[in-house]
Amino acid sequence: MPKMKTHRGAAKRFKITGSGKKIKRSKAYHSHILGKKTSKRKRRLRKEGFVDKTELKRVKKLIPYS
Repeated sequence: MPKMKTHRGAAKRFKITGSGKKIKRSKAYHSHILGKKTSKRKRRLRKEGFVDKTELKRVKKLIPYS
């Protein structure tokens, strides 16, 4: 069986936590058109989020060696 290839786009977007049970991700809607968004909303978007448990298996398959 050959080695699996890491999906490079996914590798740049996701990081597995120390325990390996969760996957960190950045939140959407914080790259442009920020003038109309409130400071509170932009501040919340800076914080990291986690991949939902329903998507964990799919994302882990994309980044097998991390």
